[in-house]
Amino acid sequence: MDFGVSNLKPILRALESRNYRLFFIGQAISLIGTWMTQIATIWLVYHLTNSALFLGVVGFSSQIPSFFLTPFGGIVVDRWNRHRILIITQILSMVQSLALAFLAMTGLITVWHIILLSIFQGLITAFDSPARQAFVTELVERREDLGNAIALNSSIFNGARLVGPAIAGVIIASVGTATCFLIDGLSYIAVIAGLLAMKLKPRKITIQANENIWQRLKEGFIYAFGFPPIRAILLLIALFSFVGMPYTVLIPIFATKVFQGGAEVLGFLTAASGVGALIGGIYLSSRQTVLGLGKIIAFSPAILGIGLIIFSQSNTLWLSLLMMLVIGCGSILQIASSNTILQTIVDEDKRGRLMSLYTMAFLGILPFGNLAAGALANKIGAPNTITIGGIICILGSLAFSTQLPRLRRLVRPIYHEMGIISNNS
Repeated sequence: MDFGVSNLKPILRALESRNYRLFFIGQAISLIGTWMTQIATIWLVYHLTNSALFLGVVGFSSQIPSFFLTPFGGIVVDRWNRHRILIITQILSMVQSLALAFLAMTGLITVWHIILLSIFQGLITAFDSPARQAFVTELVERREDLGNAIALNSSIFNGARLVGPAIAGVIIASVGTATCFLIDGLSYIAVIAGLLAMKLKPRKITIQANENIWQRLKEGFIYAFGFPPIRAILLLIALFSFVGMPYTVLIPIFATKVFQGGAEVLGFLTAASGVGALIGGIYLSSRQTVLGLGKIIAFSPAILGIGLIIFSQSNTLWLSLLMMLVIGCGSILQIASSNTILQTIVDEDKRGRLMSLYTMAFLGILPFGNLAAGALANKIGAPNTITIGGIICILGSLAFSTQLPRLRRLVRPIYHEMGIISNNS
């Protein structure tokens, strides 16, 4: 037993920080509800419209606010109390889920209600996501545990993706989507309680006299896109989000048309992706250093791309489930490794703005990908659409790999200064 615990300790070392432990537990509960709502939403949209295009429209509406507002959210995160921002965003998210539950339970819900509430959730996410990403640095007591904390965040997110969709599939089939929305709304109580129980040290916030919001916005863009390693990571994330991630809104078509199934099959496919992502998250959690993450960032889009191509052409459920596992693993390796590198090399006073650009590249680009994939799937079919996305992911992986040696040389001085590598390395 002691041997098992000692093996787990390096993987869970960030949980030694009390505040991070509270955050972790609250998120673990809340995210299960979030994934239940995501599955219930796309199932309900497809049930109401029987349209791939509307699946894309709903995906677009839920994320488009992130594209326009997240950079401003980053400014707010750098200037305001991140803890308070998160309490407000979690309360608003709870209200959004409970509104969905009320409309579904009363039978009043239409696809337009879903679109409007998705836009509202997108507005919340534009501030919540950069605050959540930047807040992690305030929760861990030792800076060397930051990478582990980010990987654990990814692990609980994808552990919830394993549990939530499976539960949602059963609940939708037995009592309908409204119960999923209600459970999600109530699950926010856990994360809000965790946030309120934290004891945090005051964070020093420096605001210059006559500071202009547009100036700070411009400063953040120049900082991020003027440094090639940050620019390359953000561009790769944007490509991955645009062509790789839209498979998530097209899954109901495979569940119903290819495998002649229902909500249970949809839940199994999404859960399989969660298993792969959980495996990738556990692997990243076990790593002791950020060194070597550049290679993972370079190759993970290719892993995702191969999984997408095989999945799109498969007519066998077991092979599709296996490929969803590969897709989930490739996705989380890309997302979490990129996040860790960015959080490691960023200047503290620009952390919120960089995390907002990271969110913009990931969640802000996603709605355009969802909309394009939905429209393209209407023309050439969902399998061909996902195949094209997989091919482009592989090409993006190859392009980043050719830049990797030069990017490493540029990051090396930062690692020297932080003591991550020695002068002899």
